[in-house]
Amino acid sequence: QVQLVESGGGLVQPGGSLRLSCAASGIIFVQYTMEWYRQAPGKQRELVASISSGGATNYPDSVKGRFTISRDNAKNTVSLQMDFLKPEDTAVYYCRSRSVLRAWVAYWGQGTQVTVSS
Repeated sequence: QVQLVESGGGLVQPGGSLRLSCAASGIIFVQYTMEWYRQAPGKQRELVASISSGGATNYPDSVKGRFTISRDNAKNTVSLQMDFLKPEDTAVYYCRSRSVLRAWVAYWGQGTQVTVSS
């Protein structure tokens, strides 16, 4: 059974930082690209960071320079360090694993709420 369990969300003031973590089980972790998505109320889910099994990263312009994704292949975890947070970063953040061998195979976590507000 595949499980992705996110943690680390919460309430933070603008300009602050949060670190999200995602623990994966039930998959061969190194065979998956790991991704973080977010979905704000009334908006589509969007990709905010991805990292390949080899450590190559990708970010959209909206978070580039503020968010950093990392992974620990020995511990089957992926993290998202979020700095200089803005109110528009408020959303539910989801961890996703996407198979590099079968691109149609992907798994989602349950999501964790991040609220940026003073």
